[in-house]
Amino acid sequence: MSLHIGFPFWLVGLLLTLTLSSCGRSYVASEVSIIPEPVSVTTKARSFTLSNHTKVCFPNLGQNSKTARYITKSLRQLHFHLKLSGREQGNSIVFTINDSVDDTLGDEGYVLEIRPSGIRVSANSETGLFYGFQSLVQMLPADIGNVRYSKVTLPECTVIDYPRFAWRGCHLDVSRHFFPVKYIKRMLDIMAAYKMNKFHWHLTDDHGWRLESQRYPLLNTVGSWRGERGDVLWQESAPPVAGEAQSYGGFYSRGDVEEIVEYAALLHIDVIPEIDLPGHASAILASYPNLACNRDGDFSVQTGPYWPPSAVLCAGNDSLVPFLFGLIDEVASMFPGDYIHIGGNEVLFDEWELCPRCQARMRSLRLGNELQLQQWVATQLSEHLASIGRHAVVWDEVAGASLADSDIVMAWRGQESGIEAAAAGRKVVMTPSDFCSFDYYQANPKYQPQAIGQTITLAKVYSFDPVPKEHSAAASTMIVGGQCELWTEYINRWAQAEYMLLPRLCAMSEVLWTPAHRKDWARFRAKVESHKLRFAALDYNFCEGSFKPLVKMSRHQGDSFTVSVSSEIEGTYVYYTTDGTMPTLESPTYVEPLVLKEGTMLRLRSVFNGLPQEEVYDYVIK
Repeated sequence: MSLHIGFPFWLVGLLLTLTLSSCGRSYVASEVSIIPEPVSVTTKARSFTLSNHTKVCFPNLGQNSKTARYITKSLRQLHFHLKLSGREQGNSIVFTINDSVDDTLGDEGYVLEIRPSGIRVSANSETGLFYGFQSLVQMLPADIGNVRYSKVTLPECTVIDYPRFAWRGCHLDVSRHFFPVKYIKRMLDIMAAYKMNKFHWHLTDDHGWRLESQRYPLLNTVGSWRGERGDVLWQESAPPVAGEAQSYGGFYSRGDVEEIVEYAALLHIDVIPEIDLPGHASAILASYPNLACNRDGDFSVQTGPYWPPSAVLCAGNDSLVPFLFGLIDEVASMFPGDYIHIGGNEVLFDEWELCPRCQARMRSLRLGNELQLQQWVATQLSEHLASIGRHAVVWDEVAGASLADSDIVMAWRGQESGIEAAAAGRKVVMTPSDFCSFDYYQANPKYQPQAIGQTITLAKVYSFDPVPKEHSAAASTMIVGGQCELWTEYINRWAQAEYMLLPRLCAMSEVLWTPAHRKDWARFRAKVESHKLRFAALDYNFCEGSFKPLVKMSRHQGDSFTVSVSSEIEGTYVYYTTDGTMPTLESPTYVEPLVLKEGTMLRLRSVFNGLPQEEVYDYVIK
């Protein structure tokens, strides 16, 4: 059929353009870039093309299971409206539970197979299928949530994967600053994407009580609120003032908790609530001052920097243990998981040393010092948790308490404390602050938002190993995993929380999931750059990283050294001088190791996307 001579031919082009654009773009993946790095990836030359003609099949899972619903909803959000099929067939994505258990995969492992005929994800459990789907999503275009793709071509491959550690945690402090439910869900989304499975929720501290309490309502009407300090920097915040309005804070209702716990379960994440006891108790004592050693004390919910954290519950008060049991029972009624964190860190004993009741308690129990009194409190809580079918998590200060075999010690003061606890037969989660505190700077503080403490770069996080080399083989079996910590004294906006998490959480995920022999810094560094595109597409705030060059020196011969230079950020060029002058874009670019005499001043400048970054860094060769 021919067109009428008066038909506007420009309209044909427009209609063709609209038709093509409605179909979406095409994408061809050139490699498998998954974080955390899988146990095994084998690729071949052929490929499979995913489109809206592809079907999705859950042959033995059930279309209404939580994981099947999550997968189908997620595919729709990625603009793939795939029809459900009741049986395996060509051009399908199949998610199937293994007919017989594959012991190698365990409870969380999976096999992802991409063939020219389709995609197959198999596992021993729904959790394994969930993680297999997360890996599949990472193979799709970074911007697929925002851009419609009509065809996505993936390389033929087999991914065999399972975690190194069972406990892969991320901690969030909401006492210093309260974050609404929607932001907690954003954090859970980030965790799930990188196969983190334990959300450690730090709900109470000196700066606020964040959990609804029907049994002890003053914890909410009094303990959940403090004086407003606006945008004043944390370290400059004035202390509480008598009579001031208590308007800053909040708490999570039982409905909020139920919503978060259910959402976490959908993402195969366990929520571990923390009630910090018996120290860091300003919010409790502001609400119930009768639980203090000094009954005449003036207790307030703290506002800004508060050190030393002297507020401590009176261990000699006969009312204390029943009060704490009531708290634990209430927490257990809201959180169905196996573990409840009971705190125990940074307890100062000044009040106990002066308290007649605490000293009397020590004498009656024949305790030699106040640390043993703290351990006694922890033991009471551990035993009560065991009586209601739960287990305790404690900070490493009370690792010496008489804990149940199933209780867990979190080693935050250094790996040495974790080694000691593991050697004593305790289950240990390694979270040493010098590797795992994500409230610390991640690059040169001069160019970063206000933070606390030292600098923990992406490279340093990646170098962390929860099982130190000097650890005995027998004791290493007691280390069940590790986690990162996000304390929020200096983080009062959610965008800043994401900035401190990303991309360091990616490094922690690979530390905790990937076999040690499969870790590769150069490969990981390259993968992170592609994942930054994902962060941007998902509107996550993130840090580019540290532009300080990484320098290694080794004796060459005589008074000369071989000097190697690298960058934390893929795509960074390093310009250098050795004559004391400032490096510029006209200076030599580092391309291979240098041989330099001892005493030489090596000056380095990083350039990224054509722009100089941070400052000139000087290294004296020695």
